[in-house]
Amino acid sequence: MIRVRFAPSPTGYVHVGNARTALFNYLFARHNNGKFVLRIENTDIERSKREYEENLIKDLNWLGIEWDEGPDKGGEFFPYRQSERTDTYKKYALELIEKGHAYYCFCTPEELEEEKKNAIKEGRPPGYSGKCRNLDINESKKRVSNGEPAAIRFKISENETIKFKDIVRGDMEFDSNLISDPIIVRSNGMPAYNFSVVIDDSLMKITHVIRGEDHLSNTARQVLIYQALGFDVPIFAHLSMVMGEDNTKLSKRHGSTSLIEFKQNGYLPDALFNYLALLGWSSGDDREIFTKQELIREFKLERVSKSAAIFDYKKLQWLNREHLRKLDNINLGKKVFDFLLKDYKIEDNNETLEWIGNTSKHLLDYSHLLTEIATEFKQFFELNDEEGLIKELNNSKNSMIVLKSFYNKIKEVNSPIDMKTIGNALKEVQKETGFKGKELYHPIRIALTGKEKGLDIQEFINIIEKGSVLEIEPKVLNIKKRLEIIFSQ
Repeated sequence: MIRVRFAPSPTGYVHVGNARTALFNYLFARHNNGKFVLRIENTDIERSKREYEENLIKDLNWLGIEWDEGPDKGGEFFPYRQSERTDTYKKYALELIEKGHAYYCFCTPEELEEEKKNAIKEGRPPGYSGKCRNLDINESKKRVSNGEPAAIRFKISENETIKFKDIVRGDMEFDSNLISDPIIVRSNGMPAYNFSVVIDDSLMKITHVIRGEDHLSNTARQVLIYQALGFDVPIFAHLSMVMGEDNTKLSKRHGSTSLIEFKQNGYLPDALFNYLALLGWSSGDDREIFTKQELIREFKLERVSKSAAIFDYKKLQWLNREHLRKLDNINLGKKVFDFLLKDYKIEDNNETLEWIGNTSKHLLDYSHLLTEIATEFKQFFELNDEEGLIKELNNSKNSMIVLKSFYNKIKEVNSPIDMKTIGNALKEVQKETGFKGKELYHPIRIALTGKEKGLDIQEFINIIEKGSVLEIEPKVLNIKKRLEIIFSQ
């Protein structure tokens, strides 16, 4: 059975690159009816925090990624936190020492730094010189038992071509002579990444390792450790980096980069899920809008590109709007509801959610994000005159004649006033005043919306009339209330 894993370090929030890696692992597992494992690599004691782990789990769940085994679910290969597996790492490190594949290194940080400086000064690669490589093993053990601090290094074999298969990049080869002996256990007893990841992936029976290309150079070292311990080497797939539109590494200066930011900024998880899947992968046709199940059905690692993936925020916003349009009014209303609660007191019932959702559908012609939609709702609760158009109405005799005539025709009608009643009132106004066309309709649009452009006036009237009778504070301003405000100025 295919088994994959996502193994983040809980040292911060989940950013786009990690989220895409998790997503590709998830899609690959589900497409092949395999298992997806969440493992927490928290051996960096100083930087790792449980709150980051908890946020990581929440953010991935929000995005729509579920796992079969993990620290929150348990599983056959529990525990799934590296900090709880140190005895296992120690066991295999000692095994490597006994087999002659590893050794104790007593070099201090100061000695290693000096060695690095000298290598750079002399034009040599700044790797470890192998100073402790040939120490007598029994003498080394005695020094360790006497309390002398020591790391454990893995011996890189000489004159060997290290080969492994990469689904994205093809067959890979590395010259072992260009790799220095890596530390596999630090002097404080904590395992190094290149060692712990091999032990965990092997014991958890991971068949495919799907991760970022920044780990490509680590893979050669890891292959040798697999072989030294007699473990099967998994199949690798190294994903390209996610870059900004200026072809530099994606960062905050480009825009949102973490899942929590996308959530707070009003993106749908389905839209972000869809977009992340398109970062370096394609279905082989021109389709861009996918549901989660469609992506699971279509996803294949062979269609992943080795070229850098460019994060296009405008395309993501477009996708977000398309996914918003696919929601029915109630579900769209629920999504917008949470963002409206910051400014309004709203009863959570189907009638109100239907109104919010229907209104949001109309606002999607001007908005892409839930936050933008929520901001647009302000026009239904306030009568704004940002452009000074309403002030001009008060100075226009003809406009005020139209508005007062229109008001007199509807002031006794109970809200919500339907469009048939509005239409009949406008016919009477036209007959009474002699105005028609722009002279008739323009003052009414300005009086109700404060704008010359925007929502269709019939749509706007329907929205404010239906909204004005709902349990919302402050109240939605209906037609009569808006006209009264103008007359009082």
